Amino acid sequence: MIPLTMKRALYKTRMKVLKGVARTLPFPKPTLLSGPGSSLELCDALALLNTRRVLLVTDAMLVKIGLLKAIRARLTERGVDYVIYDGVQPDPTVDQIEAGVDVLKREGCDAILAVGGGSSIDAAKIIAARATNDKPIAKMEGLFKLYRATLPLYAIPTTAGTGSEVTVAAMVSDPARRSKASVLDPKLIPTMAALDGSLMTGLPPAITAATGMDALTHAVESYLSDNALPDTDRHALAATKLILTNLPRVMEDGDDLAARQSMAMAAFYAALAFTRAGVGYVHAISHNLGAYYHTPHGMANAIVLPYVLEYSKPDCLPRLADLARAGGLAQDGGSDAALADRFIEHIRTLNARFGIPDKLEALKPEDIPGIARAALKEAHATYAVPRYLDQSGCETLVRQILARDGTTPGYSQPGGHTVGDLLGGMD
Repeated sequence: MIPLTMKRALYKTRMKVLKGVARTLPFPKPTLLSGPGSSLELCDALALLNTRRVLLVTDAMLVKIGLLKAIRARLTERGVDYVIYDGVQPDPTVDQIEAGVDVLKREGCDAILAVGGGSSIDAAKIIAARATNDKPIAKMEGLFKLYRATLPLYAIPTTAGTGSEVTVAAMVSDPARRSKASVLDPKLIPTMAALDGSLMTGLPPAITAATGMDALTHAVESYLSDNALPDTDRHALAATKLILTNLPRVMEDGDDLAARQSMAMAAFYAALAFTRAGVGYVHAISHNLGAYYHTPHGMANAIVLPYVLEYSKPDCLPRLADLARAGGLAQDGGSDAALADRFIEHIRTLNARFGIPDKLEALKPEDIPGIARAALKEAHATYAVPRYLDQSGCETLVRQILARDGTTPGYSQPGGHTVGDLLGGMD
């Protein structure tokens, strides 16, 4: 058996190689349209780019509530034909993606427009890749497995969370294996994206909270990554400042358009940061909570984040203090250690304020070893974490979110819906 110290040395060597790749590899950025109404400007651009027939990838709920009505009308007005594929569900599966590919080919679409949360955009990315790369999705998993550019791809996020409109990653679930895997390739970055805060004003508080905490997790983990670069640091700190300022505002007033627009930009900045710097154990664990229990990704990140930060703190005190300063938590000064503790406690306070539980009711003790094993496999392949875990340590950390009495209070909306109920239909 390889000693833990040697394993850590191997992981760090691998991460240095990845940092060199991230530093030198050109990562394209989408042409960005931003502001209320920018989603309609993107429709205008599709017409100018001679798009003939676009596959509109979304989820059934957004179609049902009419959020796509103005977009559909604008496409028609500009002479762009469209076909809707609304079969995407949270944590999109291989089958859902292949169903989208079938619609794309049957309808002869020449471009893809994703409208929705991270699940819709991720699904659209892989559909676009499958359209031009003749290989099964399983052969795309991992780093740089696409040999051809995707079909022209455009994105309009309707949540301020994943930042998938600017990342190299797309997640896909395999329920049979109880696993989630990443397709990671710069070719997945959309050609154009629109950050339109007006599409987000109707989001319920529970979804707003979970997606906002997802964006914060991206910013925090990328800033704490050993693969952080000056550019990623600037984006991560900017995202942290925007989120800690504006997320409470939109939770109090969902119609605050300026704060919604700021949250959309924060999610974009955070995604720019983690696309190069990577994330960490929070994501590795939450991905597997999603694979095992379909826990919404943003909520899982929010629950796990303070526990991972407490573990990581001894090896990243100055960086945690930087995040506290960026978030406006250092007005009265304090040592790095004090500011680090203040930042972690502020995350716990926000979770409680937003009704996000600190334990996961679905978690089963017998699943913890498998969750920890899968999380370590994911993290140690691509994440330059500040402090490493082994199997025993990861199990201990995951066990901290176990609801030992079998009950975990959840955020209740009027009508008795918990945060899990509200997040079940959206990413």
